[in-house]
Amino acid sequence: MRDTTHMPADHPTIPAEKVGVLIANLGTPDNYDYWSMRRYLSEFLSDQRVIDYPKWKWQPLLQGIILSIRPFRSGANYKSIWNHALGESPLMTITKAQTAKLRGALEARFGDRVMVDFAMRYGNPSTQSKVAEMVKAGCTKILFFPLYPQYSGPTTATANDAFFRALMEQTWQPAARTVPAYFDQASYIEALAQSVERAYPSEAQAPDVLVCSYHGVPQRYLMQGDPYHCHCQKTTRLLRERLGWAQDRVITTFQSKFGPEEWLKPYTVKEVARLAETGKKTIAVIAPAFSSDCIETLEEINEEIQESFTHAGGENFTYLPCLNDDDAHVAMMAEVVEDNLKGWIEAE
Repeated sequence: MRDTTHMPADHPTIPAEKVGVLIANLGTPDNYDYWSMRRYLSEFLSDQRVIDYPKWKWQPLLQGIILSIRPFRSGANYKSIWNHALGESPLMTITKAQTAKLRGALEARFGDRVMVDFAMRYGNPSTQSKVAEMVKAGCTKILFFPLYPQYSGPTTATANDAFFRALMEQTWQPAARTVPAYFDQASYIEALAQSVERAYPSEAQAPDVLVCSYHGVPQRYLMQGDPYHCHCQKTTRLLRERLGWAQDRVITTFQSKFGPEEWLKPYTVKEVARLAETGKKTIAVIAPAFSSDCIETLEEINEEIQESFTHAGGENFTYLPCLNDDDAHVAMMAEVVEDNLKGWIEAE
């Protein structure tokens, strides 16, 4: 508690001291119309953590032909998965649900001494606005939690960048911590395994192959020291070991390739076709790099990648949803938060 005993009468009001927990997801357009999509894509694709080409070369191309055409296609894809009842994307709906459950779990541990909220790296609500809200509410310490199990520059690092930039704007900066990648956290692997076992409660029902499809990045990122590829491979291995399945039945692939250069391989869309062509009639796809279902899972996996498999002769395709606001996932998130709050606040 702050000591206000000796404050003069005209001193600005200081709220009760709290610890902020700010979870961060990738982001979402406000709507699927052309201008909403254009604003969102411009912000996303202008991030040099995402597209690291020189600005003088990339921006004329982006602001010209790409953002004249792509918002129409992306908008149609978003419309196909949109939560029309709530007027928002599934990612927004799910992130709100995750935040509500995490808030309840942390309030049970710490009472009203914590403030839990969420921000988006791109779109709304912005990291800048949420950091400002937390500081105004009395948060002298903030734990920033990017919801990316595997670390990569275009995901974890750019989310942290936005957080640090937001701190730069505060007159009274809170103490700050960031949550590291949790790709090998036992409770995370357990939550993934439970999601597989719910879909396939017996060995007789299990698919020929479980495809762990991760969002791709350019191959050169690996060569430059980004640990993402290694983190993904370890997540798959730990999941396979927890399930007790043979090595060739749980594989790692990468999706969402963008641009002409080589990305991490094998590409999911091509690998599922190869599996079908080699006689694998039943596969399941899980997306361990995504904490919430979004356009890349609900549209790309469930439509484009599924079509690639069936077109090549596959018969049974199952997409296993992300962990979303599953109780085991929220319990894992609460565990990670509590570990990273040590020394700042202790459970009641």
